[in-house]
Order: sequence, then structure tokens, then C-alpha cells
Amino acid sequence: MHLKSMICYLRMIIKHLSVVKKMLLLVSIAYSLTLVIASLITLNGVPSLGSSFDDKIYHIVAYLGLTLLWGLYVKHFKKSQLLYIVCFAAIFLGFMLELLQYFVNPNRTYDTYDLIANSIGAIFGTLIVSKIIRYKLN
Repeated sequence: MHLKSMICYLRMIIKHLSVVKKMLLLVSIAYSLTLVIASLITLNGVPSLGSSFDDKIYHIVAYLGLTLLWGLYVKHFKKSQLLYIVCFAAIFLGFMLELLQYFVNPNRTYDTYDLIANSIGAIFGTLIVSKIIRYKLN
């Protein structure tokens, strides 16, 4: 009787983890699409943080979030190189969006410092996920 209840409990945990993983995938996709759209449209009324480099802080946070979400999703596949692929994909996405801004929206321009901020955010996100994996903080 005790073994049956343990098996039932383990099945519930596995089912719960499967739902969480699916939700994380959906959240990651939605976040990515939102980031792409926000990068290509003209944004007015963005709150000021009170510094001269608010825009770069927003870029760092946005790409940290992007890498964090996708990194937490791919960590379930138990392949360490996927985390680095996520990091490089985020940096590449940032580069492509910076280029697209030049062609798609006349109010937006390519900015190398934005690309650097995106890369910093992606690298920090990757480092955070790698620490979560290393210390199993899941």
C-alpha cells in the first residue's frame, strides 16, 4: 500500500513538471515575440531610470530575461551545449534586430552599444542559468 502511494505521488510530480516545462516554453516564445516587436516599433513614453544610459540598462535586462527563460527551458534536456547555443542565439538575435531596425523603422537606428548591452545581458543570463544548473536550484 505504501509503495502504491509513492508511485502515485511520483506520477503527480512528473505530470506537474511536464506542465511547468510546457508553460516555460510558451512563456519563452511569447517573451521572444514581444522582444522582437518591441525592438522594431517606435517606443514612446518609456519610463526613465534617471541615468544617461537607461536604454542600455533596458537592453541588458531584456536579453538577460530572454536567455534566462530559454536557458531554464533547455536545461531539462541535460545537454550543456544547448545553454551556450541559447546564449549565441540571443546575441545573434540582438544583432539581427539592430540591423533590421535600420531597414524597417526610420525612427530606429543601429547602435553598436545596444548590441554590446544585449550581449552582456545574454552572457549574464547564461551565467545565472549555469549556476542554477550547477547548484540544482530548480
